[in-house]
Amino acid sequence: MNPRIFVLAVGVAIGYIVGARAGRARYDEMAATVSKLWRDPRVRKVRTDVESYARQQAPVIRERAEALAAATPGFAKDVADRTATVAKDVADKTTAAAKEAADRATKSVRDARDRGEAVVDRAVATVGKTRDGALAQLDDADDEVV
Repeated sequence: MNPRIFVLAVGVAIGYIVGARAGRARYDEMAATVSKLWRDPRVRKVRTDVESYARQQAPVIRERAEALAAATPGFAKDVADRTATVAKDVADKTTAAAKEAADRATKSVRDARDRGEAVVDRAVATVGKTRDGALAQLDDADDEVV
């Protein structure tokens, strides 16, 4: 899977969980669904089949790798070095993308909080004006009755 897509998916999931009104309840619901799916007998069978196949193929792959390494001595070291370099590069990019996603999620949460506070402030001001207007009408009505 492309690391950028994975990081994007993780960021979207985090943003959804953090930003959802349902919050923890929705997270618990999703976690329960994933857990239920993981324990499903069909998924368990596929996991077992894949594990069995991997155990069967591991010796074959090892023999082929050893044969290739024996045939080309410098090749295996070169492949190992390249793999380590690519893995480090991917790890660095993934870390940077995850930090960026976390920063964006934090900014989104702050923005949502600020917008929510502004809405609350406007609502409080509107309620205060409405209350003052109602009290003024009651005072006017009391003055007319006297």
